[in-house]
Amino acid sequence: MKTLNGFLKAAALLVLALPAFSVQAKTESGCITCHKGIEDIRDPASGMMVLIKSLGATHGDSEGCVICHGGDPKATEAKAAHSGSPAALKQAGGAQTFYPDPGAMDINTFTCGQSACHKGYEERLEKSLMNTEAGKIQGNLHTWGIEEVQNYKVPWGNYDVKDGDGPVPAVGTDEYKAYMKDMMAAHKEQFPTELTQIPSPSVEEIEKDPKLAGFTYQRQQCQRCHVTVKGREKRGDYRGQGCSSCHIPYGNEGIYEGNDPTIDKAQKGHLLTHQIQATRKSVVKHGDIEYSGIPVETCNSCHNRGKRIGVTYQGLMEFPYGSPFNEKGEKQPKLHTKQYLFISDDLHHQIKSRPGNPEGGLLCQDCHTTIDMHGDGNIPGTTLAQVEIECEDCHGTPEKFRRKAT
Repeated sequence: MKTLNGFLKAAALLVLALPAFSVQAKTESGCITCHKGIEDIRDPASGMMVLIKSLGATHGDSEGCVICHGGDPKATEAKAAHSGSPAALKQAGGAQTFYPDPGAMDINTFTCGQSACHKGYEERLEKSLMNTEAGKIQGNLHTWGIEEVQNYKVPWGNYDVKDGDGPVPAVGTDEYKAYMKDMMAAHKEQFPTELTQIPSPSVEEIEKDPKLAGFTYQRQQCQRCHVTVKGREKRGDYRGQGCSSCHIPYGNEGIYEGNDPTIDKAQKGHLLTHQIQATRKSVVKHGDIEYSGIPVETCNSCHNRGKRIGVTYQGLMEFPYGSPFNEKGEKQPKLHTKQYLFISDDLHHQIKSRPGNPEGGLLCQDCHTTIDMHGDGNIPGTTLAQVEIECEDCHGTPEKFRRKAT
């Protein structure tokens, strides 16, 4: 018999602790009465899905929808179902009311981050570069001559945030924590203990000091893509918020293609399918397509500006004369509000690149791991030390070739 993973162990212990009548309750969830056909958020046999349904059973919802979304699973009308949350769930620190997007930053402490699930991740993400964008703010405003960010000082982020648990990273190996201690000592200004929200000067203030226009540019252009917002919702840029930014699939057109009869399949802005994409081990099945991991396209819903690192990885170059013709002899629609010409994708992205690469090429997450994405619990003011895996880790250096461990 296969060993139960962490989720299954937690679920098994939970089920043993529940009153018999709670576990045996098999009445159909009120949510599924209307949303019949919607995809399970994870494989039904996965530890995560077993845990969600086990927890849901204790709150009158055998399908577990209420654990992530809140709401009233016993209601028979949409308005009532999409309001409130079971009292016991609220008291336990779960969903406080109905949440259309449970991953959103302002409420994910009650959903993804609740004690039985991914506790701590939501706090780390709040302080991470994916949310604060402190480094982007510092680097750009430095070039505008803003005094407060000179000499590598990092006073601002997208939101007010404080690091209340001290300078030692909340996660990582002992070696990592020791390395970060030395890094912070060497670069004190780039590891602030708090940030305040980036200023928004008035038109009058900008007229008196034109360099303050840098703040307007920063807020309207550079800062429009971070995990607390949904972005500009153009073709290729549809995504969720918070945890959902990366972990929920969205198509280029923002159209839902699943089996929930209540979701308008012509209305843009919806998830592609009601499933979670996560590690290389978590599988998403959609139509005749099956994949695991987080696709590069998900990362590129944000990483198509600035350094253009995401689209460059795919081999896409911005092209002023319009994208190539499609099979019907028509111009292809814009992607990320731009026109592209495919040149040549990165070797690591190519389906058949070199021995040792996963089939289909490397995903961004194969090198950008959990600390890169979720943060380590401290407030970084730059990408300095926020990328754990570097080229040398796989390829070695000009002086010493890295060989595989035997």
